[in-house]
Amino acid sequence: MEAMIERCAGLDVHQKTVVACVLYGPLDKRPKKSIETFSTTTNGLLELNDWLESMEVTEAVMESTGVYWKPVWNILEEHFRLVLANARHVKNVPGRKTDVKDAEWLAKLLRSGLIEGSFVPPEDIRDLRDLTRYRKKLVNNRTAEQNRIHKILQDANIKLTSVLSDIFGKTGRKILEAIIEGEKIDEEKLRNMVHKRVKASLTDIANSINGRFRRHHRDMLRYHWEHMIYLEAALKNLEEQIDQCLAPYRKEVELLDTIPGVDKDSAAVFIAEMGVDMSAFDYSAKRAASWAGVSPGNNESAGKKKSTKASKGNRALKTTAVQCALGAMGQDNRITAHRNRIAKRQGAKKANMASAHLIITIAFHILKTGEPYHELGPNYVQQHHKNKELKMIEHLKRKGYSVSLSDQQTA
Repeated sequence: MEAMIERCAGLDVHQKTVVACVLYGPLDKRPKKSIETFSTTTNGLLELNDWLESMEVTEAVMESTGVYWKPVWNILEEHFRLVLANARHVKNVPGRKTDVKDAEWLAKLLRSGLIEGSFVPPEDIRDLRDLTRYRKKLVNNRTAEQNRIHKILQDANIKLTSVLSDIFGKTGRKILEAIIEGEKIDEEKLRNMVHKRVKASLTDIANSINGRFRRHHRDMLRYHWEHMIYLEAALKNLEEQIDQCLAPYRKEVELLDTIPGVDKDSAAVFIAEMGVDMSAFDYSAKRAASWAGVSPGNNESAGKKKSTKASKGNRALKTTAVQCALGAMGQDNRITAHRNRIAKRQGAKKANMASAHLIITIAFHILKTGEPYHELGPNYVQQHHKNKELKMIEHLKRKGYSVSLSDQQTA
């Protein structure tokens, strides 16, 4: 392997210790190595930082082992060029395996330039990423509690969901709070609870809440209700914190919001997962889509195409892009036309993934150029092919050929 870096380090990170191997020396000679083991406490990592500086290391590599690499990265990132390696890409040949050999192998790969680092965004983007991912968890937990409330109501034969489209709207919440408190609800009391836009009559609502509601149901309903209220309060505070983190990126949020199907919450996820500096993907939309896991797999051997299943990629970005693609359904735009065209040939699932690929590509170019989304129309592909044909005809005419179009071709 040809050497490219004079002084580099490989770090084998564990929960309690970090094994560091430094390779140094002229590029045309066999490198010297120095190996030390440090604790993963803050003092231990500071000692690692000082030791690497004393060895005049310029670059260091570590594997993305769980979350153990993060504190090491946080302390070393200001002083060295760090590379985060995918463990699948740097697996050593089978044989005797030790922490020292792992660190030395990482250092050898880095010295020869054979490691392609994973994308690690700046600190403020990493903070935003933690918040947006936790928001999704809280939303899922709130939905789970609402489903449990539905279950309790059905078990008590309270058919509130049959007369109200959303039992967690203003009317439904008032009725549920009264049920939890054990209040007696008649039509006169319902008149003060039911919003004027509710289509169901007071008699139907009164009949729907006349069930076999026991003390057990009331207690369980109270547990789920209080937890749901707590989650909603936590979500509100979390949204405020996300808005504060997005303050420096208001322009990017507004630009991404111009994409059909993308709202401000989705735009926040795009920024949190992709960042705003597209140089991390070498200014290539294909690399960004592949990193997100929305590109078809490429597995060919002996001239035979095997599975084209997409890689796992960034799950948060992938699911958000698919949700945006589904949110654009029913609209008259290029994204919906693209999805419908793919769905006819390959089915809905692949069409959703293809539309997510298109949305991530559009988001990439918006963040790269700083220009808003321009709608090309649902007939963009057909018009593009037609323009290519017209250009070809003009080219043939300039070459001296005589070209005539039939009625079927011009239709």
